[in-house]
Amino acid sequence: MGMPKYDRLLHILNLLRARRNLTAAKLAEECGVTERSIYRDILALSEANIPIYYDNGYKLASDNFLPPLNFDLDEYQCLRLALESSPLKQADKYARLISRISAKIEAGLPEAVRKEKKFAPHTTHVSIFTSTGQEQTEEFFGIIEEAISQWRCLKMTYESINSGTKERIVEPYFMIFRGRAFYFVAYCRLRKEFRTFRVDRVVDLKMIDEEFKRRSNIDPESYFEGSWEIYSGESVEVVVRFTGAASRVVLTSTHHQDEIVEKTDEGKVIYRVVTRGLEEIQRWLLGFGGEVEVLEPPELRDSMQQVGAEIYQKYEDKHD
Repeated sequence: MGMPKYDRLLHILNLLRARRNLTAAKLAEECGVTERSIYRDILALSEANIPIYYDNGYKLASDNFLPPLNFDLDEYQCLRLALESSPLKQADKYARLISRISAKIEAGLPEAVRKEKKFAPHTTHVSIFTSTGQEQTEEFFGIIEEAISQWRCLKMTYESINSGTKERIVEPYFMIFRGRAFYFVAYCRLRKEFRTFRVDRVVDLKMIDEEFKRRSNIDPESYFEGSWEIYSGESVEVVVRFTGAASRVVLTSTHHQDEIVEKTDEGKVIYRVVTRGLEEIQRWLLGFGGEVEVLEPPELRDSMQQVGAEIYQKYEDKHD
């Protein structure tokens, strides 16, 4: 019989710290569970911001992938949920220990998060997979893992947001959890460049007999270095002014490993970061509505202004 899930997650972390090139099959053998259970465990660990990637075996990324210990509201709620649902609470010894840990977490909350949680609804964990597609997606993990290990090409049907559903042959390099989903990086023969593919957008996938030679010694640290989340582009410095509630949100959590956050005497926040590409950071900024103003670069400021004008026009048309 396999070990309980909480013990198994800790065991997986210890194995990844101590050994190199552990596949899902080896982890499953060590833990006494199926490979499918290991894929779900890796997903759970990744969702908890533990930096795991696959490159000829599952590995922990370097420490600079880890955010500083500064809870925002979602992180606080997730940790409380984990503590409250732990089976260790059934034992008197650990129940008292968990109670002390919870008290320390409450005492160490930033004031802004403390106020925000008063009005926050209770939340439960939701998987990134739908129930109908979960088994198929888990099967794809194993296929991608094997193709990376053997340097074999993948033939897949992929549903892209921009270009729709297309069949393509790719050369896979590594798989990683980024931005709340699993992705794998591969050289796409259709586009003739390295692309980042989200695993749960793969419609059909199989490994073919053709082997490939690595075109570059890319790795997760260098490939995503400087990007906001997933996509890359030219490096550019972004300078933003936040006001009102937006400034308090920005102060209570970390959004990029290289950000510089300065609070002004007027209670506003000047936010600076060098990121590769503007598409993802623009989507993030638009979520703050009128409480954000882009100062640099001009192209991002112009793009935000254009989006704002288009939104205004749509709502203006409703009143005509």
